[in-house]
Parts: sequence; C-alpha cells; structure tokens
Amino acid sequence: MRPGRCLPVLTILLFGAMEVPAQAATIQITATDLVFAPAEVSAKVGDTIEWINKDMFAHNATARNGDFDVNMPPKKTVTSVLKKAGTVEYYCRYHPNMKAVLTVTP
Repeated sequence: MRPGRCLPVLTILLFGAMEVPAQAATIQITATDLVFAPAEVSAKVGDTIEWINKDMFAHNATARNGDFDVNMPPKKTVTSVLKKAGTVEYYCRYHPNMKAVLTVTP
C-alpha cells in the first residue's frame, strides 16, 4: 500500500474505535385516575423523568428511601434528573394507594 493511502485507513480505524457516549433518555411517568403509569420503570443515571399529572388535583412522587420528592401540580408536567442508581419504591403522599417502582442502573 502506498503511503498516501494509509492515512484514510488509519482515520477510519481511529474513529471506528472511539466510543460514542450514550444519550440520556427522557422517560414519562403519568399520574392519572389515582395511578402511576407505568407502575414499573427502568432508567439509567442521567436520564430525565417527565412527571405528567393529568388529574385535576395535585400529586407527588415521594421515594421511600429519600432519593426524590417531586410535586406535581394539577394538569402540569415537571422534570427531574436521576442522579443515583438503585431500585426505588415511591408513592404519592396525598394518595398513598398510588405506588410504583423505579429501577435506575448506572
């Protein structure tokens, strides 16, 4: 192979070996009719949760381990970014029968 042809080959090999960082995802969790949906969610550290309250009254998502406490005004969407890995059970303090689980991986 001639020297002039080595540069494009080396460039392709170099860029092909580089890792592309994963994009953070946005995951939607809806509170409607006194239910969190979906009731079980998997996500990664750095992902954003969109908490969507479709009801006419306030809800919140309170982690039993203290990782988060998100207030959701009626008919509003709020966001939070996941900062820690683990399995988190959460519930609505206003409506304790509303329960769900969020599994966060590194």
